[in-house]
Amino acid sequence: MSYATQVLDLAKSVISRQEHQVRQAARLIVTSLRGGGVVNAFGSGHSEAIAMEIAGRAGGLVPSNRLSPRDLVLYGGQPVSVLTSELERDPKIAQQIYDLAPVEPQDVFVLISSSGVNGTVVELARIVKERGHTLIALTSVEHSGAMPSRHPSGRKLLDLADVVLDNGSPYGDAILELPGGGTYGAVSTVTSALLAQMVVTTAVEELVALGETPPVYLSVNVTGGDEHNKALESRYAGRIRRGA
Repeated sequence: MSYATQVLDLAKSVISRQEHQVRQAARLIVTSLRGGGVVNAFGSGHSEAIAMEIAGRAGGLVPSNRLSPRDLVLYGGQPVSVLTSELERDPKIAQQIYDLAPVEPQDVFVLISSSGVNGTVVELARIVKERGHTLIALTSVEHSGAMPSRHPSGRKLLDLADVVLDNGSPYGDAILELPGGGTYGAVSTVTSALLAQMVVTTAVEELVALGETPPVYLSVNVTGGDEHNKALESRYAGRIRRGA
């Protein structure tokens, strides 16, 4: 049970240390939503799972989109063969991902990368800021600080963000020591999902405090869920997409 114990301890630390940043991020999302904006969440590799926590799931915000390198195939008509493990390091695809999304000036972006150094996510962050969007980064400050950037500018995701959410994962992500050297038992997905849900739920709470009815998904596996969700999605026609 060593893994569970250490993850719980890390989660408690993240909750304590990131409370202020969570509230900052939530306020940025609330400002965007109240201005007609949408939350655009991007992650590649395992970080795509965190984008899925933010966009299009039960209990989450309806005005949300999930962006990923797969958009080149889903929306850009490129062959599946482009989706290699090295793609997330290519800064050139970031502009295509941005251009394929139904983005408006009032949108807010949440970019997720535990390392925060790969070319695609850094270039997308640069484009997002160049276009005047608010940017929330979800990353590991420790891991990012220990790695050189893979972007031509030498910058990292956390260098470009308005708010940085630190998932607290160590360099290399895993937390348990192997007898012969090395580590196992990754934690970034656990703590990043926790932070993502903390931001979303805090934003919902702030909307309620403002006297608004938050546009929140119901599970499609409860009675009336489909009807509820379709009614809300219709308010954002042309602004949100639900690809594979």
